Amino acid sequence: MTSLIGSVVAGALIVYGITALAIAWFAPVRVDAAKSLAALAPPTSVTRRPAATGTPSDAIERVGLWGQRVLPDTAWYRTPYRELALLRIPVARFYGDKLVQAACGLLLAPLASWVLGMVGLRLPAVVTAAGAVALAVVLFFGPNYSITAMANEARAVFRSELTSWVDAVAIERASGSGVRQAMEHAAALGDHWVWIRLDEELRRSRWSGIPPWDALKSLADELALPELNDVADILGNAGEEGTAAWGSLRARTTSLRAAILSDDVTRANADNERMSIPAALLGVVFVALIVMPAVLRIVLHT
Repeated sequence: MTSLIGSVVAGALIVYGITALAIAWFAPVRVDAAKSLAALAPPTSVTRRPAATGTPSDAIERVGLWGQRVLPDTAWYRTPYRELALLRIPVARFYGDKLVQAACGLLLAPLASWVLGMVGLRLPAVVTAAGAVALAVVLFFGPNYSITAMANEARAVFRSELTSWVDAVAIERASGSGVRQAMEHAAALGDHWVWIRLDEELRRSRWSGIPPWDALKSLADELALPELNDVADILGNAGEEGTAAWGSLRARTTSLRAAILSDDVTRANADNERMSIPAALLGVVFVALIVMPAVLRIVLHT
């Protein structure tokens, strides 16, 4: 009777873990907008690119700095510098996340083997070692995918806010302001992290003496923002050649909003398809809960 109860509990835990991982992988993630925007908000001191030096703020960054000193550059496979610069995440923290998650992967397989051993299902040491290495490799590359997803979301937000900023610049330009003055006044109107980022870049261009549209082009190239590059080209033509930018800016805003609407529709359709997966997994959970104890009993008594 005790072994049957242990088998039922172990089967339920295994099914619960597999179901939780499947739902976390396939189900749409609910994001707290306030926390996400607060995390994306730039700090007081502006950094052009996440630096590997400096005083680490927590233990994860210390681990990342240690990894940078010990491991070669090729061990990190590919570092998404543009995405990290957009999110204002230090490179050391990114490396620390990779190492910590890989260490967790090394511990998960032996822990699972120990739990299965408590109910009498002992795995070979080779299987446990191979599972630990496989989990470590998978989790090591996990931060790459999460950073890419966060950066894509941030670029979508940037593109959405850029349309409002372009409208503000066009209004300032139509009221008779110069190109630089219109850009700076428009950027100073909003408190969103995108507007603050543009305001910082325009202030830096004023103090450095470079044209503001060149500064925006540099920012667009650094963060992989082609829409910002197009807007900078229009403003550059208006500033250097004296052409009217009102019509071009409004046309660019219209095309940006159409692209944003198309992306939102595509994302909504994909989320609807993904929402059907957790519902289908409920049936799998019930079937597994019924079948798992019988399977474990057969395995334990053979």
